[in-house]
This record gives sequence, C-alpha cells and structure tokens, in this order.
Amino acid sequence: MKNQKTTNLTLISLMTAVTCILGPLSITIPMSPVPISFTNLAIYFSVIMLGWKKGTISYLVYLMIGFVGIPVFSSFTSGPARLLGPTGGYLIGFIFIALIAGFFVDRFPGKIYMHALGMAIGTIVTYALGTGWLAYQANLTFKEALFAGVIPYIIGDIAKIVIAISVGTTVKKQVKRAGYL
Repeated sequence: MKNQKTTNLTLISLMTAVTCILGPLSITIPMSPVPISFTNLAIYFSVIMLGWKKGTISYLVYLMIGFVGIPVFSSFTSGPARLLGPTGGYLIGFIFIALIAGFFVDRFPGKIYMHALGMAIGTIVTYALGTGWLAYQANLTFKEALFAGVIPYIIGDIAKIVIAISVGTTVKKQVKRAGYL
C-alpha cells in the first residue's frame, strides 16, 4: 500500500507545478489590461484530479510562489504588486474556482455536467471579484471593467472547461487505475 501522505503531497506538488507552467503562459490582447491566461485551465484540471481541498491547497501554494517573487503569474510576472494591481482580483478570485468547482467535483463524482456547472459558477464568482477590483484599480466603471476583463474571455473560458473535463477525467481514471487516487 502506498503512503497516502506522500502520495497526497506529491499530487498537490505536481498540480502546483502544472499551474506554475501554465500560469505564466498568456496572450496579451490589445483591448484589455487582462491577458488571456491559462491559470484557470490548470485550476480546473487540478480540482478534477484532486478535489476541492487538495486542489485549493495546490493553487494557494502557487499564489505563495508568485507572491514571494518567482515569476509564475501571467507573462512571467510575480510579487505583491501583481496581486494588488489591476488583475490581482482575478488571481485572488481563482481561489473560488478551486473551492466551488472542487466542491462540485467532490459532491457529484462522475457527473460531468455538474463538474462543468461548478466550474462555471466558480468562474462567474472570479469574474465578479476580478472585475470589481479591475474597476477600482484602473478607475473604470464596472461596465467598462466587464468589457475589458470578462466579455472577451467567456468563449475561451468555456473551451478551457471543456478541455479540462475531457483531459482531466481521462487522466484521473488512469491515475486511479495506477493506484494513486
């Protein structure tokens, strides 16, 4: 029998590493200060693999890594200024994706439509927090911030949910079959 504590630490660390790899990859779009980020894709994938508790821990470790100065945030940035800057509300809001989506994954095992619903609700909460913070930081109205930080990203975020569920479900089955979950 495998040591469960070691296995859990390894899986959390692995998903943190995936987030550290995908998080800095971003695409700047001219109409917004908010880049297209792959951080939420990594979080969706993490919660499918790990559930709410370990998935959230994985993301919080990623945030701490970026906070202390290792360039794991979008466009290879880091530090407290990034968390307090215009897009910091999205970085903090991603915690809610992990909590909410992970809850749905744990509560409704095998029900992909419920996993998608949890990811969508978590994303909406993130959008709300991120948009409010962006409006405050960039001196925009909420509507202006919504058009800068949410509207251009909705289709891509839906695609990320579909990808995470498709790939994550398959990978999770293989990891379970190997005896690690």
